[in-house]
Amino acid sequence: MSTPNAQDIDQLLPKNYDPKAAEQKWYPYWIQNQFFKAERDPNKRPFTIVIPPPNVTGKLHLGHALDTTLQDIITRTKRMQGYSTLFLPGMDHAGIATQARVEATLREEGISRHDLGREKFVEKVWEWKHIYAGHIREQWEKLGLALDYSRERFTMDEGLSRAVREVFVRLYEKGLIYRGNRIINWDPAARTALSDIEVIYKEVKGALHHMRYPLADGTGYIEVATTRPETMLGDTAVAVHPEDERYKHLVGKTVILPIVGREIPIVADDYVDPEFGSGAVKITPAHDPNDFELGLRHQLPQIVVMDESGTMNEQAGIYQGMDRFACRKQIIKDLSEQGVMFKIEEHIHQVGHSERSDAVVEPYLSTQWFVKMQPLADAALASAASEDSVKFVPERFKNNYLRWIENIRDWCISRQLWWGHRIPAWYCQDCGETIVSREDVSECPSCHSHKLEQDNDVLDTWFSSGLWPFSTLGWPEESEDMKYFYPTNVLVTGYDIIFFWVARMIFTGLEFTGQNPFETVLIHGIIRDSEGRKMSKSLGNGVDPMEVIEKYGADALRFTLATGNSPGNDQRFYWEKVEANRNFANKIWNASRFALMNLSGFRYEDIDLSGELSTPDKWILTRLQRAIADVTRLTDAFEFGEVGRVLYNFIWDDLCDWYIEMAKLPLYGTDEAAKKTTQSVLVTVLDQTLRLLHPFMPFITEEIWQALPHQGESITVAEWPTAKEEWIFTDAEAEMNLLTEVIRSVRNIRAEVNVPMSKKIELLIKPNDALALERLKRGEDYITRFCNPERLEISDQLTTPEKAMSSVITGAELFLPLAGLIDLEQELGRLEKELATLHNEVERIEKKLNNAGFMAKAPEKVVAEEKAKMADYMEKRDKVIARLAELRSE
Repeated sequence: MSTPNAQDIDQLLPKNYDPKAAEQKWYPYWIQNQFFKAERDPNKRPFTIVIPPPNVTGKLHLGHALDTTLQDIITRTKRMQGYSTLFLPGMDHAGIATQARVEATLREEGISRHDLGREKFVEKVWEWKHIYAGHIREQWEKLGLALDYSRERFTMDEGLSRAVREVFVRLYEKGLIYRGNRIINWDPAARTALSDIEVIYKEVKGALHHMRYPLADGTGYIEVATTRPETMLGDTAVAVHPEDERYKHLVGKTVILPIVGREIPIVADDYVDPEFGSGAVKITPAHDPNDFELGLRHQLPQIVVMDESGTMNEQAGIYQGMDRFACRKQIIKDLSEQGVMFKIEEHIHQVGHSERSDAVVEPYLSTQWFVKMQPLADAALASAASEDSVKFVPERFKNNYLRWIENIRDWCISRQLWWGHRIPAWYCQDCGETIVSREDVSECPSCHSHKLEQDNDVLDTWFSSGLWPFSTLGWPEESEDMKYFYPTNVLVTGYDIIFFWVARMIFTGLEFTGQNPFETVLIHGIIRDSEGRKMSKSLGNGVDPMEVIEKYGADALRFTLATGNSPGNDQRFYWEKVEANRNFANKIWNASRFALMNLSGFRYEDIDLSGELSTPDKWILTRLQRAIADVTRLTDAFEFGEVGRVLYNFIWDDLCDWYIEMAKLPLYGTDEAAKKTTQSVLVTVLDQTLRLLHPFMPFITEEIWQALPHQGESITVAEWPTAKEEWIFTDAEAEMNLLTEVIRSVRNIRAEVNVPMSKKIELLIKPNDALALERLKRGEDYITRFCNPERLEISDQLTTPEKAMSSVITGAELFLPLAGLIDLEQELGRLEKELATLHNEVERIEKKLNNAGFMAKAPEKVVAEEKAKMADYMEKRDKVIARLAELRSE
């Protein structure tokens, strides 16, 4: 492709970059050309990321935008590096959350799910799912995600439902799934069981209520204390420690339960802490997990005193029909009046709340389905200790994961909902047989009865999402996708769902595929507002990613999110950062427009770097190679914040502020060979730079790349740059560093004394040695172009002028005789400040080099660099001291 004439450039790259136009143009182009469609290519290495499926409860938030942007950066990079990449999209049915949202909409219409019945209600939820799945897809497109929509999955689609049943049946047949009557976490608002990790513990100011239970033989009483006095209605014992001398004589006796009048035994059990409270505890097996276990050991009755809504039931006697908290207040009043409750003291304690409804969780005796977790945890622990263990980035999160699985408890997987994977268990109404089956059952295998009823409960959402890495690829079938793309490579997720999701995927992956489901887990933090607060509806500080895109474009948002922090840490969202990154995009745009305006008729085939390269040409090619190496290395390490810094500095400083400015000399000159070489360098550097930036800013890079001379259909499938040794010119790099330091110093002096660039000056440069003299002489044209001297003298025999502004740089001294523009006292003051700065730098490095700890731990290269810095600062300091002495002697 050749570059258009100047008059056509505005059509290719208008004066102002319009993110919306680019987004609307290129995403459909990528999809239509199937650049994101994964191919099973035996000649390529596969690379797979499965998207953490967002819940179909609503639209995506900034956390989703961060999560998916990181995945997209990784996927786009790997595609350009020659991998056969699969970025698999999908969504989660999110049982409790989605059902709650749909029920809320029904309540606004004055109806409940029970009015509709199960089948009609589920139809309503499917309608909701289709609407919000559409919204989510639109947001994925707006973000520019390189997803293979041909493989999109949903946790309740036909294939995944089959996988869920297969897993349930296999675990059941293996004895790892069982149904039992046990204490579980109960959400009275959602009226469903919860797993342990769906309970959020909050510090609450409560009270410890001290009560006296009278001995049945009338010889006295025993003291107990509780934070939940309403549960005393279900007490079936009082327990003491068997070695507690205070109570040994009471073990075996009974007490009368106040209000209820029931006679309950005093039992001895090692569970009791004799140092806590009175050393005696009330035992309520149906409403406390520890009491439940103790009750089993002592064959105690289990009395449930409230129903599924948290309302006191018939076992609560006179309190029947009262809400549990209203009952608490009434019982406190009644027991206090009776003299049974003799002391109430403030007590700060952790109270479990439902992660979904925020209701106070009730420990509740209920018949539920459970997964026996210890065998699965043992396999995960063994894998974690092996060479093939899952790598966590940052590594510290692996310890969090290990601590949790080392202390794992059985997982309650049944939920009292209608939306979700219904438990594949049927109960025979005639013989009582329980049938667990992969297929729907219509006849009892034991008695051949057709009176079968399927379990009404559904499975915990995390049961199906725990199969996500392999169920999405066709398991339990040995599909071609499964063979090629599994195990997946990287999972990107927040630290808040390591236990909910990551651990369960590892358990199930090992159990059902014999492999870990992914090689690496990249953990990111959460996005907070500019004040460091968590974003929430209650605070009203949430930010809609679509609003950011509307205002500044997807590229600016992506670059902001991806470069805002290091792995594993939270980051703050600032609108100012997004605006700055929009300005960065504009900088790239303007640089590319400049290039196009100076490439008239230039074709990709015209690129020729065999001619004589100027110092700036060699320098920018060298800086490009260093940027390629750094970006590749840092991307592999998931250090996207550092990648952003490297790209930003290279593009803004090296390319735009220096090279493009210096390229104007040959581009505007009459030497056609030099012009063509500069054009070749400019096109090469822009092409390679856009490729490096593409995973972060896909839209603007495609727009510019297509306008420049290029080969290929899309930058999306262009080859990733590799650093070339033959394009590293260290001498030219050193020479350019000297020239840029001269130019910066002159500009700084001009700014300090308010001498505009348009005003001619006299510039004298005294090199330190012959090499510096040679380099400065070669760069004379650039010094003249950027310093605007009326007279320029470069000589190592230079006589130090009187009353001149001066600057000491690495390799030379600069003098600007400015008689009449500056007074002597002002220059002395400036040099005194410079001397103080240099003296502080020398002292700082001296302290570091004299620090035994630093010298023992620092690599030799770092120590050498510090010593070189100190030598440089000392040389500059000596010259400033000498210059001060000269000025004072005048």
